[in-house]
Amino acid sequence: MPHIPFADVKFLPQNLPSEYELNKRLRRFLCRYRENMENPPDELSLSGEDHAKIERHTLRYLRTTANKSGMAHLDSKDRARLEVFRNGAKIQPVETEHRADEIASALHAEMPWMSPATDRLWRDMRTHVRNGDPAPRLRPFLLVGPPGIGKSHWARLLGKQMSVPTTVIEATSEPASFAVAGSQRGWGSAGPGKVLEGIMASGIANPVIVIDEIEKAGNVQSNAGQNFTLSEGLLPLLEISTARHWSCPYFRVGFDMSWITWVMTANSLRGLSAPFLSRCPPTELTALTLEHLIGFAEREGARRNLPPDAVDAVKEVIEAIRAPHHVSLRSVVRMLNAVEQAMSRPVLH
Repeated sequence: MPHIPFADVKFLPQNLPSEYELNKRLRRFLCRYRENMENPPDELSLSGEDHAKIERHTLRYLRTTANKSGMAHLDSKDRARLEVFRNGAKIQPVETEHRADEIASALHAEMPWMSPATDRLWRDMRTHVRNGDPAPRLRPFLLVGPPGIGKSHWARLLGKQMSVPTTVIEATSEPASFAVAGSQRGWGSAGPGKVLEGIMASGIANPVIVIDEIEKAGNVQSNAGQNFTLSEGLLPLLEISTARHWSCPYFRVGFDMSWITWVMTANSLRGLSAPFLSRCPPTELTALTLEHLIGFAEREGARRNLPPDAVDAVKEVIEAIRAPHHVSLRSVVRMLNAVEQAMSRPVLH
């Protein structure tokens, strides 16, 4: 798995001497220097003024070194957290056009009704392979369609097929941009945000990040009257030119977030701003048909190794409902869960 430079900092040498070690070296040097002078002073021991001068030189050296690193403003704990990026971050490639075909085919076989999204993904992946990119830089997805058709499930399958971590952020419970981008010091919940935290934990720079029901996100207002909205916080992360050197408000350090695959889901476009929609042109999806629901039940039942007659019973329930749009994938999953639990229930004597 190739590595890319990820944090816009210069890491200090791992063998950098401590303040105590530097002081010790300078004291030893000064003593030896005086001993080798043609006319050494009568008193070779170091004075208080000597010790003060050595301390000033030590601190100046350490301060200059830290300033060159770009991490002088961070405390030792936060500098240590960024050590995971000393050798960059890993990216999971899609090596060949054939592999891109396999990913798209697996997604389509599992969720054929998501073909508008799968087709765009497939074309983007093949383009990046032909360009010789180390990994696909996929355009952000905004999947718009009725609830319960599996928009988030499609995104999870994509992460699984690409062998990268997937993080799902519920917009309804994360109303501000803090969950995605993090927050600067001064806020009670100051931190680097779930996206960067996930990359720090996995070491992989191209995860799949799912923002579920983004149109329902509210905003947070600071004491100074400033609004923080989730969609606006996403804007610099959704364009390659700005995402390459995105500045984290918590660390105040730049990171290359341009490899992330963003999948936003929405039931409608109501409440989404024009700047956001210009970066994420919506992919319109339609409601599930009876054929889609039955096919999903068959595939999911086979994956769980459920008996055919049990799966047939679930299919009969689906067919008995005359309006398929009243049945969602969640409904089918709940029915299969009930069958699975009933089969595992102990027999009473």
